[in-house]
Amino acid sequence: MDSLNVIGAGKLGRTLARAWHQAGTLAIGGVLCRTPAHAADAVAFIGAGSAAATLASLPVARWWLIATPDDAIAEAAIQLAASGLIRQGDVVFHASGALDAMVLHALAMAGASTGSLHPALSFAEPSRALLQLPGTPCAIEGAAAAELEALAAALGGQPFRLAPGGKACYHAATVLASNYLVALTALAAEAATAAGLGESQALAMLAPLMRQTLDNALTLGPSGALTGPIARGDVDTVARHLAALPPMLQPAYRVLGHATVALAAERLQADVAARLDTLLAGTASPR
Repeated sequence: MDSLNVIGAGKLGRTLARAWHQAGTLAIGGVLCRTPAHAADAVAFIGAGSAAATLASLPVARWWLIATPDDAIAEAAIQLAASGLIRQGDVVFHASGALDAMVLHALAMAGASTGSLHPALSFAEPSRALLQLPGTPCAIEGAAAAELEALAAALGGQPFRLAPGGKACYHAATVLASNYLVALTALAAEAATAAGLGESQALAMLAPLMRQTLDNALTLGPSGALTGPIARGDVDTVARHLAALPPMLQPAYRVLGHATVALAAERLQADVAARLDTLLAGTASPR
């Protein structure tokens, strides 16, 4: 069985390593973290491998995962390339959602096959993420794409390849879908509290609507799932919203409103769409 060394075994790195260990896909070799204590903690979670104190103390391995924070990946790659540990044909990959395989250029020059594998999943709690990996879409790119697809499939993941240069837009898509969804929830809750609801009451009121809407959007497609005043061309209701919302919530309402007008364009009369855009821009009254 091929072995895997892990450089940076935080929440994501340790979760992936444990998943491959449990699946019998890879034997875990060395684990290197910022401190020996962090490495020992990661090894305990993974259930295999040995904590390494330095890069030079890592064993020979066929696979190398660099799961450090994004801003440390390039330096880790340079140090690993200079270490003499990499053999021709070893596979070195990172798990960043934002960076592509070019950040591992030094390792490619050292003879490694490089790439990136990013599961589109939140790793906020490793034990929970471990259970959610099966069925998770996994973005793959780089020269080692074919090998990484097999590695993702071993997790029960659903690998897909990104177009060259597509990593940044892919990551922006995940941020919009995940992080911005959380921010949108907070904004909606703030609007509800401005209507007199308590915070917990606001979230409880919004929860079934948000779950149903997200399910509709994913099942019917965004255009098919769209309802509400903009989809109906109800300019007066949008004007009332803008008049009632606290000033700090209005910029987000206006930006999202413009995006909704564009989404609803096929069902709106051109003059109504124009009035909505003008109103949302804050340059005219609804009439």
